[in-house]
Amino acid sequence: MQTESIGQILLHDTDLTAEQLDLALRLQQTRRPRPELGRLLIEKNFITAVQLSQALARQWDLPFLDAIAPDCLKPELIRELPLEFLKKNGLLPLIDGDGRIVVAVADPLRFESYDAVLNRLGRFCPRVVCPAGEIEQAVSRCYYRNFNQKSAPPDSSAPADPRTEEDSDRPAAANIMGHAPQQDLLDISSAGQAPIVKMVNTILFQAVHHRASDIHIEPYEDEVKVRFRIDGVLHDVFTPPAHQVASLISRLKIMANLNIAERRLPQDGQSRIKIGQQEFDIRVSIIPTAGGERVVLRLLDKAGPGLSMAQIGFDSDIQNRFRELVRSPNGIFLLTGPTGSGKTTTLYCAINELNTHERNILTVEDPIEYQLPGVGQMQVKPKIGLSFAHCLRHILRQDPDVIMIGEIRDVETAEIAIHASLTGHLVLSTLHTNDAASAVSRLIDMGIEPYLISSSLIAVMAQRLLRVIRPECKTACQIEDDLSAVLGPDPAAPLNNTFYTGAGCDHCLQTGYYGRTAIFELLEVDEDIKELITRRCPAHAIKQNALQKGMRTLRDDGLRQARAAVTTLAEVLRVTQDKTVSEESIANHVGA
Repeated sequence: MQTESIGQILLHDTDLTAEQLDLALRLQQTRRPRPELGRLLIEKNFITAVQLSQALARQWDLPFLDAIAPDCLKPELIRELPLEFLKKNGLLPLIDGDGRIVVAVADPLRFESYDAVLNRLGRFCPRVVCPAGEIEQAVSRCYYRNFNQKSAPPDSSAPADPRTEEDSDRPAAANIMGHAPQQDLLDISSAGQAPIVKMVNTILFQAVHHRASDIHIEPYEDEVKVRFRIDGVLHDVFTPPAHQVASLISRLKIMANLNIAERRLPQDGQSRIKIGQQEFDIRVSIIPTAGGERVVLRLLDKAGPGLSMAQIGFDSDIQNRFRELVRSPNGIFLLTGPTGSGKTTTLYCAINELNTHERNILTVEDPIEYQLPGVGQMQVKPKIGLSFAHCLRHILRQDPDVIMIGEIRDVETAEIAIHASLTGHLVLSTLHTNDAASAVSRLIDMGIEPYLISSSLIAVMAQRLLRVIRPECKTACQIEDDLSAVLGPDPAAPLNNTFYTGAGCDHCLQTGYYGRTAIFELLEVDEDIKELITRRCPAHAIKQNALQKGMRTLRDDGLRQARAAVTTLAEVLRVTQDKTVSEESIANHVGA
């Protein structure tokens, strides 16, 4: 066994200097409790975690493993080992390249925990040294796979524990809200958990696993439904027994710090969960209905949307124009569409494009969906009088370059936003209208003078989300000439009648779709459009003028995606609500 100290090995094998090592040793003597030397060196960025693991492997004459491949993970090896134990001690049994069972360890000095793993496995297994972060990620992946293999709809036959609503849940609620360490929902089989706690954890886990954006718990007179909104469409998941619903909703209220005794009034709250390496914010909305309390949970990944402009669905032309427009020094850029059409995600992508050290960017949101580094974000709080308009008045005193308003809901907010744009600020915001041209009519209906709109508005972009065909389910189909004539030609596409549909499989819940992309309708406000706005011309006149200059409608952009085999004709019809072609017409004219 190597007797050389870890410090000497790091001096020899890395760029660590003697001065840096001496500083870390002195810090180690002053701190209580005394930290490990390796952790201090990593904390000071003198070495990396991989370099420390390599040094430990050399010191203890053990093999080094820099990454754990998915094929090495065997859920049956960790079935009897608690998730928290493995993460805390940096241990994971796995299969090496020779098919042997080995134990990956982050710290070879933790003999007791290593021995505990061997006792559970009932055999001797050699050690390999692996970075702590890699082990933690692999543990989460392994538990995720183990849970996915054995998970099913929550056990609806299990009786509700009377302790669930009060005694059993309160410590767990504190954990989820961040007042204590969060429990990983992958450790769903932890001993001591009440059945309702396990049911809620299972519902949340399954929702994340199926990429659900919302969870609906809907009580009716004779049944209760739990549904997931996946890719914008609701799917039935399971039906829990009616006698468990009160405990289920009470558990969710406790997680969101809501009043479990109040069943007559609507309540809104927020919670937080952790699944492996992912953390999620949960927005909780509860309303009383005739059948009982109805709950909707909105799931938001704390890591953010993580999408670039190209990933959202922009083609090159619209992407370039969008970039140019949002880089305007002043004016208002509006995104329109219904709730859930991806407007906020597109705004965040625009903010990320603009987010440089030269700009002061401030936002007013309700709610703040994702934290943006380097951006000042304000949360609207109507209960204390902190409205959009109130926030905007104070934001203008903060010398902003770019202002993002979550939504223009009233004339006061609209007026302040317009005056901000006229005084040298770029304002990005959203509005609920069906198409781009209708945004002008909406502002006029609010009471904004047309000359102010024409002076400040630089562009309006309508947006929708289309479900994407799962590549493994993609199937070619032909449409007949008469339907092709109704749909209209696409000058940028080859002249053929081949489209695609999704056959469906277990991975996509037999829908044929997996994921979503966006379609757009970009209306740029030029001099002609400004003249029409000033004259109070209706939305259809503004739209017709823009179409004559080459604007592509939502339907046209959707057909572009269908012709590119990204989505189906039926999905384009569903989202754009086209009146000239019926769904039955498409079904009758499409041949396999």
